[in-house]
Amino acid sequence: MVTAFVLIRARGDRIAALGEAIAELPQVAEVYSVTGPFDLLALLRLKDLEELDDAVTQGILALEGVERTETLLAFRAYPKKLLDQGFALGGE
Repeated sequence: MVTAFVLIRARGDRIAALGEAIAELPQVAEVYSVTGPFDLLALLRLKDLEELDDAVTQGILALEGVERTETLLAFRAYPKKLLDQGFALGGE
């Protein structure tokens, strides 16, 4: 199993539509709107690296309004307890 994070820069008028379209792609597990130099982040769960090429090149980059992507591959996951804490904003 390959986990990839794809950072996506989109044309401003297409961000919401792209988020929905990307979420419908078969290899995409989740899509988030994010702050910073990118507009969207897609979490992909894949069988192998060839599927990554298909998902990004023929899937995400083929959508109208995608200007640029940057792909990060995950090579280690940490305990779920730590991952859950990473998404908590303040408080307990």
